[in-house]
Amino acid sequence: MNTNTEIKKNYRFIKFKKLVIVSVLIGFLSAFLGIVLKNATEYYESIFFHRATINPIFFVVLPVFGLSIIFFLRQYLFKKKENKGIKEIFESVDSKTKNLPSYKIPSHFINGLLTVVSGGSTGIEVSTVVATATIGAVAQRKHNMFRQYKTELICAGIAAGITVLFSSPIAGILFSLEVISKKLTRAFILTTGIAVVIASTLSFLLHEEPLFTVNITTWHLKATPYFILLGVLAALYSVYLTRCVLFFKSYFLKINEPYYKIILGSILLSTSFFIFPQLYGEGYHAIKTMLFESNDTILTVSLALTFFGLTLVKPIATSATLAAGGDGGVFAPSLFIGAFLGLLLALLLNRYTNADVIPINFMIIGMAAVLSASIHAPFTALFLVCGLTNDYTLFFPILIVCLISKYTAKMIYPFTVYTYSPSLAK
Repeated sequence: MNTNTEIKKNYRFIKFKKLVIVSVLIGFLSAFLGIVLKNATEYYESIFFHRATINPIFFVVLPVFGLSIIFFLRQYLFKKKENKGIKEIFESVDSKTKNLPSYKIPSHFINGLLTVVSGGSTGIEVSTVVATATIGAVAQRKHNMFRQYKTELICAGIAAGITVLFSSPIAGILFSLEVISKKLTRAFILTTGIAVVIASTLSFLLHEEPLFTVNITTWHLKATPYFILLGVLAALYSVYLTRCVLFFKSYFLKINEPYYKIILGSILLSTSFFIFPQLYGEGYHAIKTMLFESNDTILTVSLALTFFGLTLVKPIATSATLAAGGDGGVFAPSLFIGAFLGLLLALLLNRYTNADVIPINFMIIGMAAVLSASIHAPFTALFLVCGLTNDYTLFFPILIVCLISKYTAKMIYPFTVYTYSPSLAK
């Protein structure tokens, strides 16, 4: 009896030790991939965007070039294998037989980079999520002992990737929990906890900085009704973004000739860039500029129309990018829409109601609100945006507005880009 007990204890210890080791490995590889992809994208996107602002012909050439290269890579390098993005993670987690193949690591890394640097109006977040999820999936297939921890190891990779992208380990864990796993187990806590610690350590050692550095001093309780209004507007915009992406994907599926898809998508993108250059790529460059200038911005009719146009056209540019074959998702577009929606609302309130609200606060809260409604993950959006700005002053208003935007969006339209399927919609 004692011998059997001792054997079981030894087995559990060995399993625990191996799970710790594989979590460390997943955390390091996922974080390294995320950091390299983030920095490479930011560097080359800034170069190409600067070149295009000097010579606008690049607004035409770059989208065609980027989408064409991605198409040829999928055709000949990755052998026409399908790419469903985050839906593939859901399928893998929900099935004992379906797995994320290892080719998705280079596939999403390369295609995500090419999409954004050539102007694709999306972000590298989903590319990073799928690639890092694949790292976890490959790791669990390497040893029979890890088979039962498939979901946990996939989530560990995702959590590490999100951590380095947004400088928020809590957002990494919450995204893995709210969106992917949806259940909390001891193995989940162990694997994701270790992975995000490794990712945070690597970010610290490499001096990775938060994407947006802002100085938020305070917020006022009297602004609460306006925060609620922002939450409702964010929900409406998130539904518009979701429906827009689904509509474009459905329409482009009817086009049999892939070159026509590339040409049509490129025309839509080029037209968008000529009207609103801020839509090029992730759009973080435009957000950074407005965060710096927001509290000194004076609203004019032309500026109001510009901000409204940006929030209206961004979902179309994002949808055209994804439908034409680009790699990405709705993270960056949601942050972009939320920032300009929040700024526009604040400036309108100050101009026409003397509300005396703080524009930069509305930008930050708007980013979180639209993201929360778009992916139905309010706590992920809360910590993600706080991590992005490295500031938790707006924690409570962001929390309230994120909850309002999520549940309002779910009442209007119960699906996200990642959860929609034609069979569920019937």
